[in-house]
Amino acid sequence: MTQRTVLHDAHIELGARMVDFGGWDMPLHYGSQMEEHHAVRRDAGMFDVSHMCVLDLHGAEARPFLGSLLANDVAKLKSHGKALYSCMLNEQGGVIDDLIVYFLEEAWFRVVVNAGTAEKDIAWIKQQAERFGVAVSVRRDLAMIAVQGPNARAKAVAQVPDVYHERAMALAPFYGVACGELFVARTGYTGEDGFEIMLPANQAVGFWLSLNAAGVKPCGLGARDTLRLEAGMNLYGSDMDETTTPLESGLAWTVVLDAEREFIGKPVLVAQKQAGVARKLVGLLLEDRGVLRGHQKVVVDGIGEGEVTSGTFSPTLERSIALARVPAGAGERVQVDIRGKLLNARVVKPPFVRNGQAQIKL
Repeated sequence: MTQRTVLHDAHIELGARMVDFGGWDMPLHYGSQMEEHHAVRRDAGMFDVSHMCVLDLHGAEARPFLGSLLANDVAKLKSHGKALYSCMLNEQGGVIDDLIVYFLEEAWFRVVVNAGTAEKDIAWIKQQAERFGVAVSVRRDLAMIAVQGPNARAKAVAQVPDVYHERAMALAPFYGVACGELFVARTGYTGEDGFEIMLPANQAVGFWLSLNAAGVKPCGLGARDTLRLEAGMNLYGSDMDETTTPLESGLAWTVVLDAEREFIGKPVLVAQKQAGVARKLVGLLLEDRGVLRGHQKVVVDGIGEGEVTSGTFSPTLERSIALARVPAGAGERVQVDIRGKLLNARVVKPPFVRNGQAQIKL
């Protein structure tokens, strides 16, 4: 049986088309995926992300624990509320999940993991936490709403208690702050400005409806995927998983391989880097007519083959775009096998779109 977020009935009342996503009954769209996409790029849209799992880590050794657990370095988290994006690896260097960790206090860190991997993540984190004496609390009492777009912060702040308006609006990118019972983070998965707001589950419906009344458009998984792909953001299970390392998934920037810190999977990454990474994740812009989709074969002339990991038609660019894992020696041109025809594509560096503007030459 699929699980439901606390906002499930509100989605139905707003006319959402619901689908199974990682074991959760979630809105795909509310009538027009295209309109939802453009609302986020041009104004403000909101997403129910309560299916994602919030974990609170408590203990004197919480920071050393996270230093061992994550490929990115939590030593970067020096001020209250600072957030860090990282991969959590297995012993083979494969990506168990990608996540965000927030520094709340020296003995209290908050972690947000993906819905589809939550159960295995919780088991892995609890197993690793035992030797550090760190307690892991699963916060299913919290809901989470993402409000994204150029007008998102202003419209979201209007729903926060008045006394916290200034604090929320002054929040720097990739920081979070407590606003009463709300935890407001200036983070997102769309390439636009905005907030991700964690709040008590029993307040979520009222908050959602207030945002809707203020002109924030409800958006589903369809728009979320086209927005994140335009922003060049990886999707777990498509662009990386336990069979791929961050170094071959376009996520080398999230890995800190200093000599002092040891973390799970580090020896594999060090060896891979020294030997030379054989594959890389790149952006593709289709130059012929067609639509790029996941698992299509990418032909790199004279070198070998790769595969599209995520592909879609970009509503902002009105072109077909993709992320693809290809041989490291791939140059500026490749071909993609679409229904038996080899179509031309240009290799580009993501993001494709950021803050509503094209970031690549069309």
